Amino acid sequence: MNVTAHNPLSAPIFDVPEPPNEFGQDGGKFYRCYDALAEEIDEDMTQGLKEQLDGMLIFVTQNNAILIQLLMGRNDTIPANPVLPSTEFSPSHDIYTINTLFSLSLAFAIISSFLAMLGRQWLVYYRKRGGGGPDARRWTQLKRYLGAERWGLEPILDDVLPSLLQIGLIIFCASLLLYLRHLSPSISLVVGIPMYLGLAFFIGSAFCIFWDKFCPFHSPLSHLLVLATRSLPLAPSWIMETGSLIVAFLKQDEVWEYRYRDQVREFKRRVCRLPRVWLRILRHGREEERLQSLQAAALHRTICTLDDPIALLTAVSNALAIRDAALFKQLTEDSTFRDRFCEVNSDSNNRDGIYSMT
Repeated sequence: MNVTAHNPLSAPIFDVPEPPNEFGQDGGKFYRCYDALAEEIDEDMTQGLKEQLDGMLIFVTQNNAILIQLLMGRNDTIPANPVLPSTEFSPSHDIYTINTLFSLSLAFAIISSFLAMLGRQWLVYYRKRGGGGPDARRWTQLKRYLGAERWGLEPILDDVLPSLLQIGLIIFCASLLLYLRHLSPSISLVVGIPMYLGLAFFIGSAFCIFWDKFCPFHSPLSHLLVLATRSLPLAPSWIMETGSLIVAFLKQDEVWEYRYRDQVREFKRRVCRLPRVWLRILRHGREEERLQSLQAAALHRTICTLDDPIALLTAVSNALAIRDAALFKQLTEDSTFRDRFCEVNSDSNNRDGIYSMT
């Protein structure tokens, strides 16, 4: 048996193919790569969100059963008799607070379960197979993807929805501790210690992302902290600008006359235009993307995501076939796309230099 030793320097040379006459007219190579990529990304996103929503629904169902039992009078803070004459029954402040918190926790749980079911419907629509040929289905799914990004579908289902459930759980724990303290302070202390430790671990794990952004302890709280940290440097300038605007408005001095008057007039003009803008939106809706814009979005998605060298070079060759200068400029203004595009071209040139030496 003949065995051929593997020589990494004998690898095939990857050159950037000749740009097609029109975008995508390369025998279907680019679209096959993009379709496989889009299917993988969409399936991964929807599957992960579905699993998270299913887990939330199971947890909320069990948690609601406990809360409903507590609110039906089985928490010993209100009489078990369902008939409570308003003229005779007047709960104390502690009892009123406990039942208010239990009701608020139940409200958060119900809202979370409702939004989880609604999110499942959103994901079903997102993955619903459209009619027409492969091209029509491709562009329809890409429009859905752009719409999901534009309206923040993934952050809503991945951050906002779990945060509502977590807030409800924190309120439930607080109300439970108050209820136990109403019954027995010693029991409240015993149960409160592990709850406080769990809350401290939850908050501490959210701060770990500042030390290591690749730590696995991601949560809606950690994402909120990162967003707040990024926005914090802009807060002082915004506060100072707003404060100076208010002071100038109250004084009506020269600063107001020459600096802020035009800004206020422009703001009033935009506010007056809002009814007409919304009326036009309600009548005609948002204008859909042109085919050229969809092609550019597909190209951006491919180059910024794929790692396969052949697929990347195919995408680069199609990028060179874009005739719309404004559209190509819009692509290159994106720093992620520009860096990735230059990296692919640089890797191709480096390979050519290495292989020519062999």
